[in-house]
Amino acid sequence: MIKDTLLKMDIIELNLNDSILKKLKCKGILIVEDLWKLKRKDLKNLGFSDMEISQIIVKLQLNAIDLNKKIY
Repeated sequence: MIKDTLLKMDIIELNLNDSILKKLKCKGILIVEDLWKLKRKDLKNLGFSDMEISQIIVKLQLNAIDLNKKIY
């Protein structure tokens, strides 16, 4: 139940940098679940820098979620 709630959150709630949010939205990544399904390599292929990917990873981890479909 908690897992579903976390995954259905809007990506805005992750408090990411505005430029990262804009890029994610342009790529059709609108909810946390869309982001959660991705791997670091996927984000790299979408044009995100290593620094942006690191920020995304940290913000997800603060919500007990990690890329590549991991939940803690």
